[in-house]
Amino acid sequence: MRKNIIVSNRLPVNVTKLENSFLFQSSSGGLATGLKSIHQKSDSLWIGWSGLSSSELSTQNKLEIKESLEKLNLDEVELTKKEIDEFYYGLPNKCIWPLFHYFIEFAKFDEDDWESYVEVNKKFCNKIIEKAAPDATIWVHDYQLLLLPKMLKESRPDLTIGFFLHIPFPSFEIFRIFPWRNDLLEGMLGADLIGFHTFDYQRHFLSSVKRILRYDVDFNRVNLGSREVVVNTFPMGIDYNKFNNAAKLHKQQKKSQQSELKIQLNLHKKSSDQSKLILSIDRLDYTKGVINRIKAFELFLDKYPQYLEKVRLVMLSVPSRSDVPEYKRLKKETDEFVGRINGKFATVNWTPIWYYYRHMDFDDLIDLYMISDIAMITPVRDGMNLVAKEFIATRIESDGVLILSEMAGASKELFEAITVNPFDLDAMADSILKAIKMPKDEQSRRNQTMQKRLSRYTVKYWANAFFKALNNKSKEIKEPSTIKIKNGVMKDIQNKFHKAKRKLLLLDYDGTLVSFHHKPEAAVPKNETLEILKSISKIDNTSVAIISGRDKTFLEKWFSNLDITLFAEHGHFQKRFNKKWIEKTQRDNDWKKNFIPIFQDFTDRTPGTFIEEKSNCIVWHYRKTDPELANDRVVELKTVVNSLISENLIMMDGDKAIEITNVNINKGSAVNYMLSEKEYDFILCAGDDISDENMFINLPEKAFSIKVGRKATKAKYFLEGPSDMINLLKKLLEV
Repeated sequence: MRKNIIVSNRLPVNVTKLENSFLFQSSSGGLATGLKSIHQKSDSLWIGWSGLSSSELSTQNKLEIKESLEKLNLDEVELTKKEIDEFYYGLPNKCIWPLFHYFIEFAKFDEDDWESYVEVNKKFCNKIIEKAAPDATIWVHDYQLLLLPKMLKESRPDLTIGFFLHIPFPSFEIFRIFPWRNDLLEGMLGADLIGFHTFDYQRHFLSSVKRILRYDVDFNRVNLGSREVVVNTFPMGIDYNKFNNAAKLHKQQKKSQQSELKIQLNLHKKSSDQSKLILSIDRLDYTKGVINRIKAFELFLDKYPQYLEKVRLVMLSVPSRSDVPEYKRLKKETDEFVGRINGKFATVNWTPIWYYYRHMDFDDLIDLYMISDIAMITPVRDGMNLVAKEFIATRIESDGVLILSEMAGASKELFEAITVNPFDLDAMADSILKAIKMPKDEQSRRNQTMQKRLSRYTVKYWANAFFKALNNKSKEIKEPSTIKIKNGVMKDIQNKFHKAKRKLLLLDYDGTLVSFHHKPEAAVPKNETLEILKSISKIDNTSVAIISGRDKTFLEKWFSNLDITLFAEHGHFQKRFNKKWIEKTQRDNDWKKNFIPIFQDFTDRTPGTFIEEKSNCIVWHYRKTDPELANDRVVELKTVVNSLISENLIMMDGDKAIEITNVNINKGSAVNYMLSEKEYDFILCAGDDISDENMFINLPEKAFSIKVGRKATKAKYFLEGPSDMINLLKKLLEV
């Protein structure tokens, strides 16, 4: 059992099947490097897929792989060939990847792919549950496992779960297209901490949460009622010293130590004093903007022919998903563009584009970074793009120019680069000219600033910052300001209830006995709830009161046949069993005629809102309107109301509602009235929103005060939601 578990789709090793054995090579990727310090701890484990199909391995092979992985502190989630085809090559890469990168036309919404995605996420969940120690910390990575956090939280609420998305999160207008959008958002919200590379992605995610799931979002916290999810920005860095030190070593190489690539590149540099190399490095992926970059280079040569035979574009395209039709088409298109431009401009001694379609080892990459004068990194959409950071890290003499797409996450940190819109070919062509003409002192000033930043915020710093935030969240979960009612507290409540000679239950209605509904009239009590209240009210010397913001008509319709006391409109009206309603305050509602027109104006200007008028109050409901529009309107409405409200009135900020009512009556008044009638040796009071705080502060110390939902409160205890409150009432009936 492990206390810290890292989870990613692929393990941080490359497993290759040899003739009679397997070769295990550590991945050199940024994630593996960044998480190394966390993964090396004795109580840590990394779970993921090995990259091999389990259906093509013998039992002996599987055992050999398992034993080898255990030595590396790794554990495998086995995937069959069918699961690899339907999961790995299915929903993540056919749908989520293109949609999240704004390539809607490439997204394929397939029900079978979705079902496979769910099943493989369950596989990961089962493996983690098997390995996780009590109160363990789990860090889940990326778009292949978006459903996993919720699955883990539902199976093991004791786990502290972090989730990090390494690709962009799209705007609400794009994300809403996804057929299983609710499931994905709920899946991610199973985590306690969610991380993104940039604030834009964080903002898009929270916007979708507010608009689709209608959850409350306060700055960067999502209120789920039972708990809060923190959403924050953690831009991923690189292993700066690895690239910087490698560049220093390459600088000192003798000619006999130099690679063939480096010799070739140096020959071009020596051909002319004005020779310039522009570097382009990407996976061959439609998100990387390769075609636009080639077109921009062609336009540059057309506009500025004086640079013919002096400037060369060195393109390294790393093969990616080469069996997928879209990628095959992109490869064909790239080959054709490179061939056409070389045919158009090439001379006997000069070819405008050197094109490499292959993987390159680390040393060759360092040579490319160092010898190039300009790096042109212009994806049309990219979560971060570490290549841009690697280029800057290798500029040990602080020279060179980075041209960077403003659509890459890295542009938010590397703003000293020349940033371009990758769809504006003319501006991209001009950016090449600007880079060529940039003075050395300006290059140095820009690069040194970026290097200082990158050397500080490394990939290790990124990992530690996220893990620290996750540990802080873990402490927050384990040390809540109020106590969650579990078995021990529940037994104490049951025992004291049955031993008491006089018992009192004070219960709110909406959000306490029933969940909220966008149509208040539809939030009616279940038959089970009515039967439970009826049974409790029949217990000797037991008084039950419902203290609600609802009006008389609603409460009478549903509860008048029960032997309980009803308080309507926060205590303005009271009704005992088989008695008439009593008005608890002198009615003076002339004030309403001043505020109803104001509420009506806001309703007219805010689609989805409506007014509820009661005898002694008016309520503006905004649960169904656009949440971001609602935020603006609420601030505006409060400002208007506060400028007009008198000392006899109070404005209450409820759950998706603004209410104006008389100041001298509130739920606390109803509690005081009930307490003044008799001496009770057992008191239980439950409510969910800010109006119920007036009940809690008027209770004696011995009372059990319960907040339904995890929110700031004066109550001593809390429950997750209305269903848990109903279960508690059921427990009171047990002997």
